[in-house]
Amino acid sequence: MLVKVFGSAVFGVEATTITVEVNIDKGIGYHLVGLPDNAIKESNYRIAAALQNNGYKIPGKKITINMAPADLRKEGSAYDLTLALGILAASNQIKSEEIEQYLIMGELSLDGSLQPIKGALPIAIKAKEEGYKGFILPKQNAKEAAIVSDLDVYGVENIKEVIDFFDIQKPLEQTIIDTRAEFYKSLDFPEFDFSDVKGQESIKRCMEIAAAGGHNIILIGPPGAGKTMLAKRLPSILPPMTLHEALETTKIHSVVGKIKNMGLMSQRPFRSPHHTISDVALVGGGAYPQPGEISLSHNGVLFLDELPEFKRGVLEVMRQPLEDREVTISRARFTVTYPSSFMLVASMNPSPGGYFNDPDAPVTSSPAEMQRYLSKISGPLLDRIDIHIEVTPVPFDKLSEERKGESSVEIRKRVTAAREIQTKRFMELENVHYNAQMNTKQIREHCKLDEASKELLKNAMERLNLSARAYDRILKVARTICDLVGEKELNGNHISEAIQYRSLDREGWLG
Repeated sequence: MLVKVFGSAVFGVEATTITVEVNIDKGIGYHLVGLPDNAIKESNYRIAAALQNNGYKIPGKKITINMAPADLRKEGSAYDLTLALGILAASNQIKSEEIEQYLIMGELSLDGSLQPIKGALPIAIKAKEEGYKGFILPKQNAKEAAIVSDLDVYGVENIKEVIDFFDIQKPLEQTIIDTRAEFYKSLDFPEFDFSDVKGQESIKRCMEIAAAGGHNIILIGPPGAGKTMLAKRLPSILPPMTLHEALETTKIHSVVGKIKNMGLMSQRPFRSPHHTISDVALVGGGAYPQPGEISLSHNGVLFLDELPEFKRGVLEVMRQPLEDREVTISRARFTVTYPSSFMLVASMNPSPGGYFNDPDAPVTSSPAEMQRYLSKISGPLLDRIDIHIEVTPVPFDKLSEERKGESSVEIRKRVTAAREIQTKRFMELENVHYNAQMNTKQIREHCKLDEASKELLKNAMERLNLSARAYDRILKVARTICDLVGEKELNGNHISEAIQYRSLDREGWLG
């Protein structure tokens, strides 16, 4: 007897339906075809033990299983439940009338209990698109899949529950989540708050500007000046994610299997990879491509602490994703594209010893050592960072004072108001949502200068030896400063503040 059961494979952040055809005939043998990987080939041992321990068995006949489309590589252990139910239905051990109306996924333990799978959210989206009645999957993934409305999602703990559902019509408990209520409920107070930061008012101002315009930022300062502390608090002042952004972000984290027992992600991601990371781990890839750190920080913050310690090749692969806000990984058989629209926050010491121009410093570095240290970061990468700011150590009297600084919630209100102005401005444009994403044409349109501002910018560029690439960046940052105060036209105050935030472009900033 031939039976069809349906599962799904995830490529990139999209799912593809897999038809599992099980045919049982005279003879003896177990043949699994359709490009399965080793984890799937080993599934017959797990399935045999799970069925045995629940009072069923693999029939001693010739079993042929085809996973169609047969030219597509299938990977992982998530097809165990699909294959097991196909074998039971084809051998008439359970009724098979309704089995084709459901998409079924799950990894089996030897006692028949189910282990979580990766990519439940993209699979649920595909199941809804293709009109399946329901989606049966492990209980740990049920919340994640239930984000998709108009699809019956059943989280199960054991294969016996699924067998009883099809065989004796014993109902399964449906997982229902009010996506919007869940999403808005968790927009609570952040774990890290800017009120904890003593002093550093100018740096906080910089962070506010970066958050309001989505600008990349680099913090330069000696050890213990508070660079990491400030970076960790940046997500707390970013505007709350929209429902669309939350879905996009959850999808990527679902593919990597990071959403167990969680519904929709409502907090913006903050990723801080170690400097020993490889280029593949950063941008994504591998034999079976997986999203990298830049995609996991999509709609959030990617923090690279001690930037010059990263291998130069690793940093260079970020150039194109920073510009295009997506990364394409190509293999001989297929190509996948992952979104990677993130805010880059980098930090570094001004010299190898960590201290620079400090008479009390324990270690000093020669100008040649300094230059070698700084040359690890290429010009094209710095070109993509809008704001450079020097972080100075906090004096004792500031550290010891009792008064708390401004809270993240207050700063976030101003940032959100500025972002709303930008959303209205770029409403007609598909790929531009905030100032940092503007191209040259849009900068000319939205950053018009009066004569006095032009003169100021011209003098600054000549006197400080600012590079040509700094020109557009200054205008973008000035536009954000202007939005923060709610003004329509750029003026000299906005331009002069933006010029201060290009310290690495100044020739001889080391002296």
